[in-house]
Amino acid sequence: MRSTRALILLLAGIAVAGCSASSGLESVLPPSPEITNAIRPTKPVPTAGVAARDVGFAAEAEEEVVPGAEPPAAVGDFQANALVPPAKPTTLAVMVPDKPAAREAAPKVGTIYRRRFRDAKPINFGASTPHQLAVHGVDVSRWQGEVDWVKLRSQGANFAYIKATDGGDHLDPMFRKNWRAAKAAGLKRGAYHFFYWCRTAGEQADWFIRNVPKEPGALPPVIDVEWNGESSCKRRPSPAKVREKMQVFMDKLEAHYGQRPIIYTAPDFHADNLEGAFPNHPFWLRAVARHPSKVYPGRKWVFWQYSGSGLSHGVSGRIDLNVFHGTEREWHIWVADKT
Repeated sequence: MRSTRALILLLAGIAVAGCSASSGLESVLPPSPEITNAIRPTKPVPTAGVAARDVGFAAEAEEEVVPGAEPPAAVGDFQANALVPPAKPTTLAVMVPDKPAAREAAPKVGTIYRRRFRDAKPINFGASTPHQLAVHGVDVSRWQGEVDWVKLRSQGANFAYIKATDGGDHLDPMFRKNWRAAKAAGLKRGAYHFFYWCRTAGEQADWFIRNVPKEPGALPPVIDVEWNGESSCKRRPSPAKVREKMQVFMDKLEAHYGQRPIIYTAPDFHADNLEGAFPNHPFWLRAVARHPSKVYPGRKWVFWQYSGSGLSHGVSGRIDLNVFHGTEREWHIWVADKT
């Protein structure tokens, strides 16, 4: 009896279902992938010609559509907005910034920023202070860690020399990042190589050339020559051999980059090997206690490294501070000539 009644109820249910709209069945079935294009997604779908990396740009373009404009083109056999009412203008006003000028302004290329560095160990240079010179800069390597180049430039870093290579097989792990970021921040920048006396000059030049781009606008490359007591290489060649190795290295770089390399050196190394040598090469001199004219009598110079204990916003810890030997106008002339 109960089974007969149940059978009657089942048949009645089937009859009702047969007379119902198909949407009742769709509510319990998974959505068909063939109809998803009829529903506008929360983020615009890129067209077939847009690569995955360009999806963000497609989304920005979609957000900036003017209210009341023609609806989007059809996607496949369906209109992308067929089931969605037009967006309200107030929604678009929120999505599109109305004051783009409020963003942080990019540094202006060519602008000389006034020196605002501090020094953990300030030195009184007397009347010949580096502060009297107009164009200051820095040199960096991996030991400065992450550098905020925009902020560092605003503090007075108008140029930077960036550590690139040592010897014949070492690349500073921060070089490529610093190289790109310093340029983006508007600094004039160049690369330097720490010369290793236990490797041949030719292979060191090849290693530098392999890793440092030949790029218009870059400052001349630098060879850093000094005695380093912390290096595993304890060799100290004769002055004649030192100059010979330097000449081989510099000739290869000049032939490749079309710029005469700058020689960076320290007082003891210069006294041992370079007095009177390389009169036609520009020099970058380290002198952190007295003016270069007193430490390197008779030596002309382009850059003076006057502190190894500089402090600045944009970099953690201490940083080397440098200055160009000339006025702001002379700096622009020198850069135009050398780059």
